[in-house]
Order: sequence, then C-alpha cells, then structure tokens
Amino acid sequence: METNTERIFNFLDGHAERISKNEGTLYLEAVLETVRAWADGKTSPEVEKASKEEVRKGLQLAMLKGMKESAQPNHQMTPDSIGLIAGYLADRLSGGKPYVTLFDPAIGTGNLLFTVMNFMDGRTAASGSEIDDLLIQLAAASADLLSQPVTLYHQDSLRPLMVDPADFVITDLPVGYYPDDENAMNYNLRAEEGHSYAHHLFIEQSMRHLKKGGHGIFVAPANLFESEFATQLHTFLKDEAEILGVIALPEGLFKNRANAKSLLLLRKPDARTGPKPEVLLAQAPDLKNANAVSAFFGKVDAWAEQNGYRKA
Repeated sequence: METNTERIFNFLDGHAERISKNEGTLYLEAVLETVRAWADGKTSPEVEKASKEEVRKGLQLAMLKGMKESAQPNHQMTPDSIGLIAGYLADRLSGGKPYVTLFDPAIGTGNLLFTVMNFMDGRTAASGSEIDDLLIQLAAASADLLSQPVTLYHQDSLRPLMVDPADFVITDLPVGYYPDDENAMNYNLRAEEGHSYAHHLFIEQSMRHLKKGGHGIFVAPANLFESEFATQLHTFLKDEAEILGVIALPEGLFKNRANAKSLLLLRKPDARTGPKPEVLLAQAPDLKNANAVSAFFGKVDAWAEQNGYRKA
C-alpha cells in the first residue's frame, strides 16, 4: 500500500513527465509548474490529510529526480537526516522561546529550511535568499504548498541584504570560490590574492544578519579548519562569534570522504556575562540506528541543559 509521500511523488512525477515531454521543458521546470498548479488548487494528488512533512518529502523526491538530471553543480539538496538534526538543534537552542525567526542565505529549493520549520511548526517565520532563478521559484511554490511563512529574495546573498536580523541562520554553505573579487573586498574573510572562499564569506555574512545572542547552524566542510585560510577563519570567529559545537555527520551521506560535512554551531555574542558554553563535540549517527540516535540526542540534551538552554 502506497504511503502519502509515495502518492505525492507519483502525482508530481507523472504530471512533470507529461509536461516535460509535451512542452520540451526540463523535468525540474515541469515539477515547478505542477507544484504551482497544486498550490493554486487546479490539481492535487489523491491523499487524505497529508502532513506537512509528507508533502515536503514528496516534493523532495521529485526535486531530487530533477536535480540528478541537471548538470548544474548548485542543483543539489541537503539530505533529510541533516535537516532533522538541524531542526532538533534549533529547537533546543531556542531555549523555550515560543516564536523565533530563521534566515537561510543559500536557500536553494528550501528543503533544509522547511525541514526545520516543519520540526518547529507554528513557532517560526523565515526569510531566504538565493541567486538561482529556478531554485528560488521552487522554494516559493513549496512554501505556498506547505503554508510556511517565508519571505524570499532573489539575489547574490553576498551582496547587501534587506533582511532583518534573525534568531537563527541555518544554511548549507555553498562550497568553493566566490568569483566576484571586488565584492569580496567588503569582507574580513576575503583572500589577499585571488578568489575568496565562498563558504567563509557566507559565514561572515550570516553573522552580520544574526541578532545579538542569535545562533548559526551551518552545514560546513568537515575540513573547514584545515584549509589554507583556516588561520584567518579562526581569528574571525574568535572576534565575532562563540563556537558552540562541531558535529561530524555520517560519511555515508556523502559520495566520498573528501565531500564530508559537519554541523558548525555558532553564537553571536551579546551582553551576557559568565563562562562561555562548553563546546559540543559529537558524531551524528545513522538515523536508522534507533539506539545510536537516542544516545546522540541525549548527549545534545545534556549539553543544552548544562549550558542554560531549557526545553520548549
């Protein structure tokens, strides 16, 4: 028997395949057309009382299929397990606040942000920025379908942003070199010669758009602090942030070890006094291993309680 997620995917896939064949468009563009028609009430899958997570997962499957057919390197999606861990962390770091604001400066299709918003459903509003035209349209259509309050900006996120400071920045950092050397001059983490690391500049931009006392949850390269610009990054973080934690993600999520990622947890300093939080160092488990997952979240909870983050 099909699950709601499977029904939603099959509905999206069937419509997108027909549109793509009849109109000669990319599959991903056809998915966008289908999602918009669904959001406008012109068509819908045969499901009963599908949850927001079932809808998001169905959307994700269709978009993943489209991205596999795309040759564009920026057409990639953050794995679900990372989003679920990020959601749990954001929930714990919110310290019981009934309402928080989120910002993703590299929102893509919105899968990471919507996973976190669904986890904290009803307690968040968000904004996101993205330079890719097709991806941000998919994010906008998905937000409508999921009824999640998101304001989107179509632009280079390393240029000035008209975004209010947020309680959380949650993003999968774009990894590589930033081609606009002139604009990079506006950042402390610019390279003295040649192109700067985009992922470093995104960290600096993110810290600018956090409220004092706000938190950053970054999907970052596992070798972030081993690169040629690591010393420069260390100096910046010492001056501009508190490192709360580094969580290694399962290598099985990535095609090879060179592409391994970690979750970097940062806090923007405020007027709070007292000892700095102990740094959380942990290895995230495979989410299929229930005992390992329970132990991991238990470690996160114990760390959060020890450092003054009460449960919502």
